[in-house]
Amino acid sequence: MLIKLDQALMESLTETEKKIVAFINLNADKISVMSISDVAEQTFSSPATVSRTIKKCGMSGFAELRFQLAQQEKAQQASASVNEILKKSLKEVTYTLEQLSADDILKTVQAISSAKRIFLFARGLSEQVAQEFALKLQLLGFYVFTNYDPLTMQAISRQLQRGDLVIIFSLSGKTHELIRTAENASSLGVRIICITCGDNEVPLAKIAQINLFGYRHSHVSIKNTDAAPRLPLFVISRVIVDYLAIHCEEEKKKKLAKEKEQAKRHRYFTESDMYST
Repeated sequence: MLIKLDQALMESLTETEKKIVAFINLNADKISVMSISDVAEQTFSSPATVSRTIKKCGMSGFAELRFQLAQQEKAQQASASVNEILKKSLKEVTYTLEQLSADDILKTVQAISSAKRIFLFARGLSEQVAQEFALKLQLLGFYVFTNYDPLTMQAISRQLQRGDLVIIFSLSGKTHELIRTAENASSLGVRIICITCGDNEVPLAKIAQINLFGYRHSHVSIKNTDAAPRLPLFVISRVIVDYLAIHCEEEKKKKLAKEKEQAKRHRYFTESDMYST
């Protein structure tokens, strides 16, 4: 509604003025291309009556009315653009979660829990995902090593041992140096987890034993460099960390319960030996 009416304003308007206000509100999408004479003709009034009505409604005249309409249209366009951006992010998160299977998450958590050492590799903006993931694993008590230099990561991958675990973050699943690193690790029998927005046919997915796939929206805001958002990778890493935290807490409780039971048995046998002597 272009002109907002309250009870006091309604009572101050004549019937003709009310018709003019109603016409303007019902035809807000056309006012920007109409003149004051056009409005007067459509409402069977005069330009002077239209002008007087607009001033009664708190505006200086027809020009301000059209200005306010233009501002409303700009706000609506901006709101529509923001909503499209929000929908894009929501779609990436929703589709990523739909593509994840509980079985793959459980396998990933089990692989992390049983690994002697964990090595994280990434390139570009995916390094930020790997850095945050590494920090959270360290806070949970795991031995984690990260490297993002192409030559260094390939050198490290040639020195891995059985029992180590390699986790690779790659938006495309096609980064050359990460592929070479995965090939080196695979040749040594090291287990590999790939977190990517590629599909089963990308090179890294073919090398890894466990693949977690995210969904990447086709629209990219910055096109002249690799600046595609890593939101899907962040979502996957969060799911892993959240469940891993639950798993670690359950393992601690089991260990504590076992220690209590062992201490209880120890006291029982100690007391039995005392009484028997």
